[in-house]
Amino acid sequence: MANGLRFKTARDLFMACPAVARDMRTPPTEQHSIAFCRDLLAGRVPEEAITFCAYLLPDRAAVWWAHECLSHLSELLDGTDHELLALVRDWVGEQDSPRHRAAVSTAATTPPTTPVGWIALAAGWRDNGSAMAATTVSALQPFPAAHAVNAGVLAGLARVALADRFAVLSAFVKMGIQMAEMEALRQSADAY
Repeated sequence: MANGLRFKTARDLFMACPAVARDMRTPPTEQHSIAFCRDLLAGRVPEEAITFCAYLLPDRAAVWWAHECLSHLSELLDGTDHELLALVRDWVGEQDSPRHRAAVSTAATTPPTTPVGWIALAAGWRDNGSAMAATTVSALQPFPAAHAVNAGVLAGLARVALADRFAVLSAFVKMGIQMAEMEALRQSADAY
């Protein structure tokens, strides 16, 4: 099932997305991507497994994964974040809808000061700025959408009580791995 992943090995991902090296310190190996991610989770800096998932998933799937992660933290989010989550949910469901693109575009122009603000920014970046006016494209634009997904999920995780943080982090990574495997199956099915 995982053989159809976008990046078979960790090194493949790092070579295709050099920006990941700016977001994590663990060097890539020839290890299979899923095994590498699991080792990150069990390693000294388990948060890097979140980062790896953000880059491993295709952009739209990464935005959805972040949406799902942050939806599990709803009691830690404010009203603005809940509104942004709804916008992101609608955008993922109907990405080509001009109404949803415009809403995400507007949300993406505000500074990402909250976890979901980062996710809205990732959705805007995912559209390669096409939904945003040229004057509103962030100075961070050279980063891929995965960078904003990573920042949003980690910002949400930072709000979790220390006693619960590793359990929540583990659940997020397991969900990311499962989504990567489902994406691989979907892409394999689309190839036939």
